[in-house]
Amino acid sequence: MIGIEDVSGPRKGLSVFARILMAGAALTLSGCVVPNDGPLTQEVLSAGAGGKAYEIPQTKLVFDVVSIDQRVANSVSAGTRQGFASTFGLGGGGSTPVIGVGDRLEVTIFEAGPDGLFSTSERKSTSIPVVVQPDGHGQIPYVGSVRFAGMTIDSARSTIVDALKAKAVEPDVIVAMADNASRTVSVQGAVNRASIVPLGLNGLHLSEVLAMAGGASKPPYDTYVSLKRGGRSRSVLLQTIIDNPRDDIYVKPDDQIFVSFDPQTFSALGQTEKSGKIPFNAAKLSLVEAAALAGGGNVATADPKGYFVFRYEDESVYRSVVGDDRFRDLISRGMAPDGEGRYPIVYRLDLGATQSYMVAQNFPVRNKDVIYLSRHVATDLAKFLSIISSGSSAAYNITRTARTF
Repeated sequence: MIGIEDVSGPRKGLSVFARILMAGAALTLSGCVVPNDGPLTQEVLSAGAGGKAYEIPQTKLVFDVVSIDQRVANSVSAGTRQGFASTFGLGGGGSTPVIGVGDRLEVTIFEAGPDGLFSTSERKSTSIPVVVQPDGHGQIPYVGSVRFAGMTIDSARSTIVDALKAKAVEPDVIVAMADNASRTVSVQGAVNRASIVPLGLNGLHLSEVLAMAGGASKPPYDTYVSLKRGGRSRSVLLQTIIDNPRDDIYVKPDDQIFVSFDPQTFSALGQTEKSGKIPFNAAKLSLVEAAALAGGGNVATADPKGYFVFRYEDESVYRSVVGDDRFRDLISRGMAPDGEGRYPIVYRLDLGATQSYMVAQNFPVRNKDVIYLSRHVATDLAKFLSIISSGSSAAYNITRTARTF
């Protein structure tokens, strides 16, 4: 068998160069590349619109990479996410309700004379129950069919009085709502008592409607309230409604409310001691607290300058963070929103800077955020040298075996 000879003379063993070549060949044959756990810090920075664009084949995702400082943390923390008020308006209980199909009215007619259509010598009034029919009408003796649907209580009273003036003796009328069946809202899902809730004449806030349905069955920081009205819908964390009374809007008839239990979580990836989906178990969570829940970083492999938060951000917050000019520039480059109108952004925290630990206390983590701690570039070199060493040892053993033949 022919072996590879050393440059100092035949059969003196393999040269260092030959051993590296054999190790490289072994790595190539095994399809080996240096294993990694996601992109390096510089790769993330380069992927943003400010660096060299990173493109997935046939797809270009445009986003910005923003370093977290005190201004950015304050802007994100103060940013208000779209809620019920921005989608549906505040509404109001002061709006005058109207009579609808299915409502039950109590119509009381008074007359001045003792022997009128609705009075006797013993009493001067008669009460008539009226149920508004599917066609919107109801029957009143000596008046006939009256279209009540769409009328207010006052307009219904005036209509009946005018119709009786030529028939009754100085008539007067009182119309009362006995059962407001047309003004209801359905509440379903993770509540203690799913039900159809009557709104009454004064109107009810969303929190009052939920209370009448027995309240949410799970903690408010893990409970979402979805409201559908007409062709629009919006889902808001119940804790947000508690913290922001503006989103505790008035409910309207025929609104559909669904309450769901969906624990707030973030995903920890990369060089964190604990990876995977991690629940908040709290109403609010700062980036420092999230880092602690993820067990901190792996001191042997993590790059402290590469702590990233991947998120889809509301437009108002995005503009506040990067500025209107930068936001328009990103849009012109092709940045596009997701299905909820939010835009992709990556926040970077440099844990090598002392102030970052203070700043991160004011930076809020959002539901479904991805927190990624990149590996240090030296990690790849160490892995490569380890592989080369293993390959060289294997090649040396193979050569020694070959020489025995």
